Parts: sequence; structure tokens; C-alpha cells
Amino acid sequence: MTISGAEILIRCLQEEKVEHIFGYPGGSVLHIYDELFKQDNIRHILVRHEQAAVHAADAYSRSSNRIGVALVTSGPGVTNAVTGIATAYSDSVPLVILCGQVPTSSIGQDAFQECDTVGITRPCVKHNFLVKDVSLLAQTIKKAFHIATTGRPGPVVVDLPKDITAAKCAFHYPAAVAMRSYNPVTKGHLGQIKKALHLLLSAKRPILYIGGGVILSDAAPLLTDFARRLNFPVTNTLMALGGFPGTDRQNLGMPGMHGSYEANMALHHADVVLTVGARFDDRVIGNVEHFAREPRRVIHLDIDPSSISKRVKADVPIVGHIRDVLEEMLKLLEDGFETSADLADWWARIEKWREKNGLAYRQSEHIMPQFVVQSLYEVTKGEAFITSDVGQHQMFAAQFYKFDQPRRWINSGGLGTMGVGLPYAMGTSFANPGAPVACITGEGSIQMCIQELSTCKQFELPIKIINLNNGMLGMVRQWQEMFYSKRYSQSYVTSLPDFVRLAEAYGHVGMKIEKPEDVKGALTKAFTDYKDRLVFMDFIIDPAANVFPMVAAGKGLTEMVLANDL
Repeated sequence: MTISGAEILIRCLQEEKVEHIFGYPGGSVLHIYDELFKQDNIRHILVRHEQAAVHAADAYSRSSNRIGVALVTSGPGVTNAVTGIATAYSDSVPLVILCGQVPTSSIGQDAFQECDTVGITRPCVKHNFLVKDVSLLAQTIKKAFHIATTGRPGPVVVDLPKDITAAKCAFHYPAAVAMRSYNPVTKGHLGQIKKALHLLLSAKRPILYIGGGVILSDAAPLLTDFARRLNFPVTNTLMALGGFPGTDRQNLGMPGMHGSYEANMALHHADVVLTVGARFDDRVIGNVEHFAREPRRVIHLDIDPSSISKRVKADVPIVGHIRDVLEEMLKLLEDGFETSADLADWWARIEKWREKNGLAYRQSEHIMPQFVVQSLYEVTKGEAFITSDVGQHQMFAAQFYKFDQPRRWINSGGLGTMGVGLPYAMGTSFANPGAPVACITGEGSIQMCIQELSTCKQFELPIKIINLNNGMLGMVRQWQEMFYSKRYSQSYVTSLPDFVRLAEAYGHVGMKIEKPEDVKGALTKAFTDYKDRLVFMDFIIDPAANVFPMVAAGKGLTEMVLANDL
């Protein structure tokens, strides 16, 4: 029996145990939407913009380790989705994006709503496919899911001409695929692992520097066990919050541009650095030449060999799946590997740096954004899923909400995409029904995808939006204040809506909070009295609040500016 390409696609998704698709219909994908209508296993989530579809699928994947799937039409549907695809690519998030395309006979003819999807997305995907033969469709979908989820994860785009979704053939979904050109290494070299352990255990000032790969590989429990056994200090990047418990004594906090004083000082002065699933990016180590002034040995563990020694030379490179390598390291420790050196002096030095209290912030008669995040942490007992947009509020969230579990912090790291917060909260809610989800955002970011309040109403998503409203583009304003002699060019948002009335217009609950003494009460009410409703909380915060510590562009990790320095 033969079936259509559209039905084959749906059958493939069912074979992959897909439960949700985030999408927006259009002419090129109507055959697919017709088949979605005929079945009940896969739930389609209608967003109000294709960018939000990919962001929501992205968060669905990040918060659950189940692959996110988005479906968009051709032409503007694809181009609207590119920002979401690039965001997922920057943060190594496994996605499958299904795109409609004009019929194969019309490709290259400047047909209505035609664009070169493969060409446009090539720089920001792990791989992409253009299906030209319906008999290859099932095999292509199997490859797409395999490529997206193995090795270093990432988004895969499948371009589907409309005639391919209409054509018929027999259906067979392969149990596995083998690609000669794609065989990622998973097992680390045992000799390199032993060499790394010997180096670590002889160190006098070791540090574990962990990145998002720890979370993507589900290696957080192993990493935590390893760090605690050796009593090593740990610093986790923005993408790795929750990869090691945020409340643990060994956690020094985040390193980098807005990292903690103790994390930056320890990372700079360590004699051995074990880098796990991180890449020494510019926002973490600042000036590479400044970082290289201190002699140190670097062990770099990553699934992607191209990430190793890209910015900082690795003395002991280990290519492999993080979980597998950490399991091997723990086994070697259990088998009697020599114990580590006495770290009492190193910890005493770190505690001295901690006394600096680099996260201290000034108080004022206004609501301080740091206080809002601290209050949110208390009200939710640190158990909420937190999504964020990008800007000052993102840094306040990362600094003051302590994540003890992985996959609870959902944010755009590598691309720094404004507008992700609300669709991220949507995807997280669908992946974790019943769990508290809060979106920490700003009045600039939230307006970029605010139409998704309509999606939230349609599906009755009980998201809590924490809008840290300072009436301006806060991070832009901070840089202009510090580096552009207070020339505030286009950083003011002078035509803001009444967010309370706007939320109510979409059918949600709106609150405006203007006094510090009302912060905790409003948050408590939102999470108790309105537990099952979306609540938009507009916190009018101190417009002069800045994010500290701060390492200016071009400076080194030890050249931090603290709030108390000003």
C-alpha cells in the first residue's frame, strides 16, 4: 500500500515519539497540516510567528532532553524561522525544523513564496536536506533526527517541496542509519584520560570550568560526584547553570564579563583547569593575551574536536562524550588512583576572594532588579523553570537565582537573542506540564514576541512573566553610560504600552508593582492565587541599576569593575 509524503512524514514523527510540533501553516505545508488533522498522537501548537515556533521547540528540547520539532511554510515562513535556528545552533540544541517549499518543478523559477532554504540556513544548521524524491523521505527524516541528537547536537532543517508531500510511495521507517561521512567519536582516549587525572591530582590550585555541554550530555550528576570527591572548586558558564548545584559551597558562580569576583580570580590564577563542555569564549575569559599571562595547564574535554584549542591551547585534549569520559574518570578514582594534593591553601585564598562580595548592589527607594530575582527565588524555593530574554535582566537572573538542577535555566547564550523569553516559557511549559515556569524579561525584549500572549491564552499556559521595567534598553544604556560618555543614543523606550492593560486584553492577569515592600506579596499572589493563570507582573525598577561585576571588552578577568568601586 502506498501513502502520501505528508502521511509518511507524520508516520516518521510518530516513530520518533514526537508529541508536540510548534508551527504556523501556509500553502506549501497544507498537505502536512491535513494529515496532522487526521491523527491524535501529535499535538500541534499554533504560535503567532514562526520565530516563536523555533524558540518554543528549542526550549522544549533544552528543558526536557526530548527533541523539539518546528513546522513552517516556505519563503517568509522559513526566513522568519532563521533567528530561532541560529539561536539553537549557537547553543548546540537538537532540533528538527520542517520547512515547506514550492514544488520541485518551480524551484529556481522565482515562484511565489520561494526562497533558497538550503542556502539561507547552511551557515546556521548542523545539516540540512532538500527532499527531491518521496521514496527518500522516511530515510531523510531518520537521518535528521540522528544527526540532530548525536555528537555535538544542533538543528537540522528538512526542506519539503509541496509535490513531494503529495506524491505517494510505500512506507518503511528504517530502524537505524549509517552514514560514512558522519561518525562522531564518543569514547575518550584512555591514555589521555589517565594523563588528565594525574595532572589534576597533582595540582595545587585546580578548578573545574564547566559549560553547556555538561547539561546537554546529561552529565551533571557525574560532574557533581567528581567535583565533590576531589573537593575542587567549580565555575559554570551562563549555559551551565544547574550543571553543578548553585547552592553548593564548591560553586564559585559564573565566570566572565558579569561573573563573580571569586570565579574570575580562581579561573585566572588556577594552575590546572579542567574544561568540560565549554569553549573559552570571549565573554568568559575576556582578553586572551591577559588570560595567558598566568602559567597553567589546560585539560579540555569536548565532544566536538573543533572546539578544543580554538581560543586557548589545550595541554591535554580529550575528544569524547562527556558522560562517558566522566564515568571513566570516576572508575579510575575508585580503582585507587592517587589522591589529590592538599587544597587547604587554595580554598583559603578563594574564601578571601569571596569576602569581596562582588555581587553586592546599592539600595535605593526604587525596586532593585536584583531584589526581585532574589524574591522570586525565595517564593519558588528555587524549584521553578526560569526562562530569560537577553540584557541586564538576563544577568540579574543568572547571578541571583541559584539553580541546583540542570535544565531549569533556559536562555539564549551564544547568539544573545532578544525576544526568546516568552516562547521559551511556552516550550518549557509544554515539556513540563504542571511545573512552575517564570519568564524574566525586560520591557524591550518582551515586545519582540509579545504576540505569543495569544498562544498562551489559547493553550491556557500558567506562565509568570517577570518584567523588569526600567523604561530603557538597560544593557545598551549601561554601556553608553560607561563607555560612551553618557550619550544615550536610542536606548530610551519612550512609547511603552500599559503592560497590565495589554495583558488583560489578551485575557491574562496583569499586575503593576512600584514599591519594594510590595514585591514579595505580588510574587506570592501570582504563584498561589493565580497558580493556573498567566500573570504579567510589571515591576517598575530603578532606572539607574547596572550589572556588576563587569569586565569591559578588551580587558582581562582580573580587571573587574565592582559596584563598590564606583
